[in-house]
Amino acid sequence: MSKMSNKEYDTFLKNKRQLAGDFGFDPVFMPEKAFPFQRDLIEWSVRKGRAALFADCGMGKTLMQLAWAENVARHSGGRVLILTPLAVSHQTAIEAKKFGIEVTRSDAGKLESQIVVTNYERLHHFSSEDFEGVVCDESSTLKNFDGSTKAAITEFMRTRKYRLLCTATAAPNDFIELGTSSEALGHMGHLAMLQRFFKAVNGSYASGGGAAQRTRFTGSDSFGSNFYLKPHATRDFWRWVCSWARAIRKPSDMGYKNGKFKLPKLVTREHIVKARNPNPDFLFDMPAVGLAEQRAERSRTIQERCEMAAEIAMSHADPVVCWCHLNSEGDLLEKLIPDAVQVSGKDTDAVKEEKFRAFESGQVRVIVTKPTIAGFGLNWQHCANQTFFPSHSFEQWYQAIRRCWRFGQKKNVIVDVIASEGEQRVLANLERKAEAADKMFSELVGFMTDELRIEEKNKHTINTTLPSWL
Repeated sequence: MSKMSNKEYDTFLKNKRQLAGDFGFDPVFMPEKAFPFQRDLIEWSVRKGRAALFADCGMGKTLMQLAWAENVARHSGGRVLILTPLAVSHQTAIEAKKFGIEVTRSDAGKLESQIVVTNYERLHHFSSEDFEGVVCDESSTLKNFDGSTKAAITEFMRTRKYRLLCTATAAPNDFIELGTSSEALGHMGHLAMLQRFFKAVNGSYASGGGAAQRTRFTGSDSFGSNFYLKPHATRDFWRWVCSWARAIRKPSDMGYKNGKFKLPKLVTREHIVKARNPNPDFLFDMPAVGLAEQRAERSRTIQERCEMAAEIAMSHADPVVCWCHLNSEGDLLEKLIPDAVQVSGKDTDAVKEEKFRAFESGQVRVIVTKPTIAGFGLNWQHCANQTFFPSHSFEQWYQAIRRCWRFGQKKNVIVDVIASEGEQRVLANLERKAEAADKMFSELVGFMTDELRIEEKNKHTINTTLPSWL
């Protein structure tokens, strides 16, 4: 066996670590108004070239992605496309002017500047060959698109040299999403991730005790198996995630003072309504068990829940967001609240944007919509009151309340959660998921902090010494 040189041995060790490589360059632009933690994230993501920023709402993701795009445009001399949820492209263009970055909105494929912003729904108007880089804003929303749209977005991103994903919720308790994010960036694919860090179990927990159970999640491969994170691979897994992603909820996560990045109080008030018509299958109302019973319970109590939400909305003189999940809920809320405007799936994209802007500007006081329509990217800091019908989706809950409860909000945010007596298990499940997601995000931030310390330490150490046996 031929001997390795020190350089070859270093390369051998790096390959075994399975950490994402660098595809970027040294930054050539930095906005003066960026906070120190934002500067660090911009510099890291530009040097990485293909990266993900999991930054909480109000942490300045728009500024950071604009700065990243400006760096790519200046360095490559080419164009960058920023994809956003519906109506967010308008906000992005406004923010760009504040920082002296030239950005134009394009709805039909016109390219009037190096940095172009458009909605995901209008991607079919653009050709990937016209761009050097692409930014996916609120990338977690990709799962809400149909298969063809999602495939088009994924293919568009896959062919670009520079790529950036930005989202507030990377669903850290959903490892499949982390894998698909890595794959979109051109790093390890989600199937390779599962093979390396996870173990499949057919419908039951693997033996090995609590460590495996605590990190188990439900995800499906082509065989319908479930997976759990191997206990001995936990640190290596999060180290791998940190090689292509950065997570931050507040500046202190990166060692900086929080300063003005302090959230106001979030007041969550639960309202349990009683159905007027008793359930014919029971002597008295019982908690709904299973999705079928819960759907039936939700349909059976639409009138009672909507009346409670309407009463709360009309008790405020300030702006209110009324979140719903069913078309029938939205229609009834719009009917019960005199000054409410509903944004529904049947509206065209142009009509949706018009209604969102009317709410943001104060022309509309109460807006009724679904988290799947307006739960991503929109900044509604002018509003501090919401009503919410619970579901099992923690991400919908998180994104919905974060439209208002975010850094920069001046008032305490009040969220009135309205459920029927039979939906109390849904409430309990939502609380459990919130605790689990907070724990997992804390782990990601913790491992990221450790990796930053290791990187800083390694800058001052000598090269690896080749073992004598090699």
